[in-house]
Amino acid sequence: MDPALLDFELPSDRVAQAPALRRDESRLLVVERSSDSLRDDQFSELGAYLRPGDLLVLNDTRVVPARITGRKESGGKVEVTILDPVAEADEHWALARCSSRNRVGQRLSFPRGLTMEIGELDPEGPVRLRVLEGDLRRTLEAEGRMPLPPYIRRRVTEGDQDHQDPMDRERYQTVVAANEGAVAAPTAGLHFTESLLQKLRQRGVEHTTITLHVGYGSFQPVRSERVEDHRLRPELFEVSQTAATRINHQRSMGGRVVAVGTTVVRTLESVADRGGRIEASRGATGLMILPGHTFQCVDALITNFHHPRTTLFALALAFGGPERVRRAYDHALGSAYRFLSYGDAMLIV
Repeated sequence: MDPALLDFELPSDRVAQAPALRRDESRLLVVERSSDSLRDDQFSELGAYLRPGDLLVLNDTRVVPARITGRKESGGKVEVTILDPVAEADEHWALARCSSRNRVGQRLSFPRGLTMEIGELDPEGPVRLRVLEGDLRRTLEAEGRMPLPPYIRRRVTEGDQDHQDPMDRERYQTVVAANEGAVAAPTAGLHFTESLLQKLRQRGVEHTTITLHVGYGSFQPVRSERVEDHRLRPELFEVSQTAATRINHQRSMGGRVVAVGTTVVRTLESVADRGGRIEASRGATGLMILPGHTFQCVDALITNFHHPRTTLFALALAFGGPERVRRAYDHALGSAYRFLSYGDAMLIV
């Protein structure tokens, strides 16, 4: 597949810099495959497009405040984003941004006595950091900032300290966030409120959760000559016995599985057998879903509007059909929908 097939023009003013005032006040573009139609609505009206017996599956990963600022031995400032913040080892992969080149053996100092050393450089950008002194997890909990994507500009620097809008501490987490480990939010879930989930439950639409700890690799652009040659960094997931049982039961009763986000799709498609049955399991998945994929257990998808030339956009094309989803994106761009993490949503049924 030619990566150019994943291209489209995304104007900078279509990229949401802040969430809607209320989570469920986001706009919702409904893409109905059976009638090949598009409909504009509000996310709070999601229930109008779901049926009693449908099952929402959300990702309950919790974003770690994994970004922290420190100093190099030279005195220069360095901003580090830990990519595997819940790893038990004293070595962690990270993104390190500074004005000078990173080098192996260089020591980095952070608040609360945390000292790390660069142990390895990855040609694709990350560095492996070794903890020499201090407690990384406790330092992140006390001093870390939410690892917002680079296209969201919220941080304000005052002297030697970086500050972040407290809103992001709340709004860059879903209301079902429970299992700490992600360095990016499962953004389709950001539109749900407790009251909306309760309203849907009263209409006979239940929900369950799985876990996939979202990493930065999910959002990386495709740079290879063929999309198939792109590689997703494996991300840890867990599907509990409770979730597997509920999904299998709902499907056996004729209900639809409505995946809330691409992370849920990739997790369920990683563990489903050819009959669509889910087994409880945990592990890591680097599954990349492209047009032509046969979906085993996902019947509908809620997803945000994504960057061009990414595997996220490729998955949307695969699920909704390339021509139909491209038409939906053209409509969204022409109708002032907001894109990316804090943007609006699309429902493909």
